[in-house]
Amino acid sequence: MAVYKVEICGVNTAKLPLLGNAEKEELILKIKQGDKKAREEYIKGNLRLVLSIIQRFSSSNENVDDLFQIGCIGLMKAIDNFDITQGVKFSTYAVPMIIGEIRRYLRDNNAIRVSRSLRDIAYKAIYAKDMLQKRMDKEPTIEDIAKETGIPREDILSAFDAIQSPMSLYEPVFSDSGDVLYLMDQVSDKKNKEENWIEELSIKEAMSKLNERENMIINLRFFQGKTQMEVADEIHISQAQVSRLEKSALKNMKSYLNKT
Repeated sequence: MAVYKVEICGVNTAKLPLLGNAEKEELILKIKQGDKKAREEYIKGNLRLVLSIIQRFSSSNENVDDLFQIGCIGLMKAIDNFDITQGVKFSTYAVPMIIGEIRRYLRDNNAIRVSRSLRDIAYKAIYAKDMLQKRMDKEPTIEDIAKETGIPREDILSAFDAIQSPMSLYEPVFSDSGDVLYLMDQVSDKKNKEENWIEELSIKEAMSKLNERENMIINLRFFQGKTQMEVADEIHISQAQVSRLEKSALKNMKSYLNKT
């Protein structure tokens, strides 16, 4: 893969701006206030970061323009989700997100060879889906994504099907302060209903020892078969909090049952 091009995706890499620390801080504050111009300026000021990252994938034989475009999607996601209150440098937060976006692209692209146009549609739709979910605070429908992107619903479905590849249930999808959420935590388990295990393990009695919130989470997760995301929406806390409370509740229940 050649990386000596002066122009990538229409961007003259020789003229990319460099932002100072004070300028970065000022721009990120404006971005959090909804300043679109500041967001564009911040994106341009971090394109060199994307360029440095895509060089790590020089052995992939992928088109440098494609990798740069995907890296920019990761950069924009990092900007939109960056939390300035955490005291972390933006580059520290952005690098893994950009690398992850590129790796997902390479995984999907290598798993099933699809047309360039379908890949472009898929990644536009994926980015729109992420933005809509953040804005709407719920999972957007295909119709929502189609309206947001202006791409026909059928084309989006075809594109998603084309890049779809098998995933492990133990693939991490989110990490928060050491608590890792796995894909299996987001999948409804219709088999773990009360009638399948309450006779063996005095579940109701163990649940009575939990506090009200833990009791509700266990009931929603294992008796009603809801995902952690669905539980989080219902009781108005984050999915990471649901995960922590669920693990704590199960540990307490197991401890109680071992004593009985």
